[in-house]
Amino acid sequence: MNTADAQHQSEHHADDTLAAWLPDLIFADGRFQSNLALIADTRTGRVVHLTSDIENLPRVIRLTGQAILPGLVNAHSHSFQRVIRGRTEARRNARDSFWTWREAMYSAAERLTPEDVYDGARMTFLEMALTGITTVGEFHYLHHAREGTPYDDPNLLAGEVIRAARDIGIRICLLRTAYARSGFGQPPNARQRRFIYADADDYLRDTDDLRATLAHGETDYAWLGVAPHSTRAVPLDFMRRVAGYAHTHDLPFHIHIAEQPAELEQCREETGRTPVRLLADEGLLDCRTTCIHAIHVTDEEVAAIARQAAIVCACPTTERNLGDGIVPADKFFAGDVAVALGSDSHAQIDLLEDARALEYHLRLQHLRRAVLAPESTTDEPHNTSALARRLFACASESGARSLHAAGDARQGLTGQLAPNSFADFFTVALDDPSIAGARAEDLLPLVVFTLARSAIRDVFVGGRAVVREGRHTTQESIIARFTALQRYG
Repeated sequence: MNTADAQHQSEHHADDTLAAWLPDLIFADGRFQSNLALIADTRTGRVVHLTSDIENLPRVIRLTGQAILPGLVNAHSHSFQRVIRGRTEARRNARDSFWTWREAMYSAAERLTPEDVYDGARMTFLEMALTGITTVGEFHYLHHAREGTPYDDPNLLAGEVIRAARDIGIRICLLRTAYARSGFGQPPNARQRRFIYADADDYLRDTDDLRATLAHGETDYAWLGVAPHSTRAVPLDFMRRVAGYAHTHDLPFHIHIAEQPAELEQCREETGRTPVRLLADEGLLDCRTTCIHAIHVTDEEVAAIARQAAIVCACPTTERNLGDGIVPADKFFAGDVAVALGSDSHAQIDLLEDARALEYHLRLQHLRRAVLAPESTTDEPHNTSALARRLFACASESGARSLHAAGDARQGLTGQLAPNSFADFFTVALDDPSIAGARAEDLLPLVVFTLARSAIRDVFVGGRAVVREGRHTTQESIIARFTALQRYG
């Protein structure tokens, strides 16, 4: 099948801003459905409705042999770290770890020019788009020039990352990150000079400038969140200021937390509490909060996250690459905590791989299957579909919740296909060897657990094609620029 030959039929319609996509199957309301068309307003980029009245459609884009799914939402990314992929997979000392990996990351951060930051981010976002990701949360802490002095425009590098997302065509929540010190009770590390804001007032001033800039642009495509890097990198008073700013402006609030055992020990030494306990006691956990990683947590801490309706973002590919540990997603689901997914350091970019890894890591730990499956129901023997739905929601709806604050008008407009949602979706070829022979009722488990990236054919953001036939229109030049960056880096 050649989906580039999908029959684009134009029919006269009273409103020529409407378009209809007619695939073999559409994933909506938790299941794949046939004889259903997706109608979107190409002017607003929103879904108008889904209809089974396929005889009376506006402009029709037929996607024969394909299925449509909601776009994936990557809730945690450090795009500049894409440049070290493959360059840290060696043992440099007897106990190589997250902390030794950081030295390679610092080397990359020290050498990148603003144009390099753009080229690296564009490569990262291209790879995301090719895998069905339509929205990214960019946890951005590369702020200053290489010697550590601010640029004339303090948001120059943030602007380069946002420009890269726009040029690829995906949405971005720029999570502007506060980073004030190298660790608990320690001064800044010279290798972190591009990250550091020693003063909360300076950080908030520059953050507010970026918020104002984004408010004058396409706010559906680029918006702001805030992110104290971690309890080790941001003192409590500074963190309170950032949380207050998030509350005042109703912004997403993200933080790395409980990723490494050493972090817990050092936090106890400085504050007498673990990182999660510290946030809970200080009122810094709420529905805006996303706890990145949250690996080394107690049952009591899981309950505290649940009570405040905070979200957890797991990054299984990065967590296993760095030897961080396994996110206890079974405990979070038992506590009704939403779990989003992120590709983090970009050792690999494949959010469906992260979704299946969330389950597979726990199978290895617990020595049993279907650990994250909800309780069995009479209409779904063995609960196969319910497990796949839960994992797919981590890669879509939960990520959308993570990147949009509670009162945000965008809330609920990504990660699903429903009236007034963004027309963000991707298609899979039903004859791809990885899912060939699927029936409607078992297609989602195949997508979640076995889909090859080669099966993803077209990607649309706001009803506009970003990827066609598995390729982005500017793919060759993006790869050429990135190759040059890597060759001389």
